[in-house]
Amino acid sequence: MKLIKIIMQILFIHLFLFLGLGIKLLITVPIPASMIGLILLFLALLLKIVKLEWVEQGGKWLLAELLLFFVPSAVGIVNYKQILGWQGIELVVLIGFSTLIVMGSTAFIAEKLYNRKRSAAL
Repeated sequence: MKLIKIIMQILFIHLFLFLGLGIKLLITVPIPASMIGLILLFLALLLKIVKLEWVEQGGKWLLAELLLFFVPSAVGIVNYKQILGWQGIELVVLIGFSTLIVMGSTAFIAEKLYNRKRSAAL
């Protein structure tokens, strides 16, 4: 029964992807349809149109299996020898630097939100 609930929630999340695809077809913006769908889902959660319980378990499963989605692309990189040269080193440094920026900003925002929630509870 839990598996069916997770599958239904993932399908519900995909509904927002398809809404993003529809908006992308109507309005030509340089934003991927998946990002438009995520923004729509975020707004729906923020405005309480969608309850968190409707997508929580499916989202947790997708996040838990996120690394699995990157393995095929990582294996495909091995086929390109030029990536292993200087251009590859530059790319790895750039990816590492941008990852640190994302991790740092995420940690900063999470800490601010945690402190705000903790001070509101007191």
